[in-house]
Amino acid sequence: MSPLRLAVFDVDGTLIDSEHNIVTAMTQAWSHMELGVPEPAEVRRIIGLSLVEACASLLPWATHEMHRSVAEAYKDSFRALRLLPDTVEPLFPGVLEALNELEQAGWLLGLATGKSRRGVDNMLDNHGLKGRFITIQTADDNPGKPNPGMLLRAASETGVECADMVMIGDTGYDMAMAASAKACGVGVSWGYHSVNELRVAGAQLVIDSFDNLADTLASLTGDRECV
Repeated sequence: MSPLRLAVFDVDGTLIDSEHNIVTAMTQAWSHMELGVPEPAEVRRIIGLSLVEACASLLPWATHEMHRSVAEAYKDSFRALRLLPDTVEPLFPGVLEALNELEQAGWLLGLATGKSRRGVDNMLDNHGLKGRFITIQTADDNPGKPNPGMLLRAASETGVECADMVMIGDTGYDMAMAASAKACGVGVSWGYHSVNELRVAGAQLVIDSFDNLADTLASLTGDRECV
């Protein structure tokens, strides 16, 4: 009998194109807190971290209380953006096809994201993906990336060995998390960190599309020691 295999996806920058909304919400949060205007490129780099950690990275001189206040202002701004009729976070090309292909090949599907549980639920509803992922790990319930906690918890919940788990993501945080959990790390080239950063952080492979993803992931899984 074949072992269980688990494909865990990041969300922002991997499955959905959310950069514009994240930058807009952070800019509005800074304005509310009278902090000026953040550099869009700097905001782009922290996508994937849990929210308070992201604010701390953008504002290293500020207090923890300030980081939490900016995070709350960001949440308020993002909730308001979601209510606007022209707010979209489209799936990247090939996402639905890849998920279908993996399921047909016997893979379990999971998510590991810096988004809140509310944000994930909203994304799943908007794209008709509710019920597709057997394990969903968010920043609400786990240490932030690159801590391996999300992947170790996903493995525990599903009964999948670390050697049979693959993390697919667009940032070095995702790849470093995979390496720490002794899982495979597959980077995607269309996200928020460069291909070189993905490789330096531990990506075993960087893909340019989701084409033939099941075959690609099957070629990477093998016997490795689990933590």
